Amino acid sequence: MKHSLVRVFRALPVVLILMLNPAPDAAAQERTLAYLVPDIRIPFWDIMARGIQQKATELGYELSVHSADNLARRELEATVAAIDSGVDGIILSPTQSSAAVTVLKLAEQAGIPVVISDIGAKSDNYVSYIESDNDQGAYDLGELLVAALDEKGWMDGTVGIVAIPQKRANGKARTEGFLRALEEHGVSTAGIYQQADFSYRETYEFSRRLIQDNPQLRAIWLQGSNRYRGALDAIWESGKTGQILLICFDAEPEFLAMIRSGDLVAAGMQQPFLMGETAVEAMHRHLSGASVEKFQRLPVLPVHRGNLEQLLPTIQRNVLGNPSQP
Repeated sequence: MKHSLVRVFRALPVVLILMLNPAPDAAAQERTLAYLVPDIRIPFWDIMARGIQQKATELGYELSVHSADNLARRELEATVAAIDSGVDGIILSPTQSSAAVTVLKLAEQAGIPVVISDIGAKSDNYVSYIESDNDQGAYDLGELLVAALDEKGWMDGTVGIVAIPQKRANGKARTEGFLRALEEHGVSTAGIYQQADFSYRETYEFSRRLIQDNPQLRAIWLQGSNRYRGALDAIWESGKTGQILLICFDAEPEFLAMIRSGDLVAAGMQQPFLMGETAVEAMHRHLSGASVEKFQRLPVLPVHRGNLEQLLPTIQRNVLGNPSQP
């Protein structure tokens, strides 16, 4: 009988443990996996964890999910806890690409294989790396923004960027792809701020500064999604509603209505649920002795008003983690 248990380790108060004990696959019985996630409170990571959980359940693995609250120290503690518990494999979404090096080294020393799901690593001693096509996805998003600016006659305006840390491989790829699209059309950027704590206040302050310092600002691009309200509030409080466009990477459930209404120009939607499933499949193949692709790149969906309804079933399942939703 499939079941799940939730346990919280006293030694690691920030760690959320989801224990699954299904047994449909005899080859995987008694095997355990750990998922190390930057911050389970962020919807993107929660959805990826659910994709990992679903595929682990399907393949018969017991799974523990450890949240680091975006702190490399806690990520290291979670790594040690997972290794000490004797897991058969680790799925890692690192807090930073550089921080992944230590995790991979410790796992390698313990003889535990690692599959990386997003962010990237400044090392290659892993089984497989599952990533979104951040460069192409951001480029497509830039093209959609340029079209929106052109439609409004705002091609002489500038675009401000609130970025995820550029120490992350995915952050660099997003910036490069987006800037390439703007440069091809002669659209200038107003500046870039890098997030550190991913808070509402941080996003609000960065957006406010971009607006105050750049009279020609016509759009703000958030390289994440969950703090979009901070940008919208900064635009509203500046009296620039309708004069500054918002465009985001990733997705929130509210984005469907916002894209339909025009409050959001477009969103480059990664597919975290599918990424999670793919990561577990890669680990399962490795543990079963099968060959595994070193790099697996999944497309980012460039969603706008013109294609939203067509993509809706895929968005519900792979982006928002609602497999049962139409």
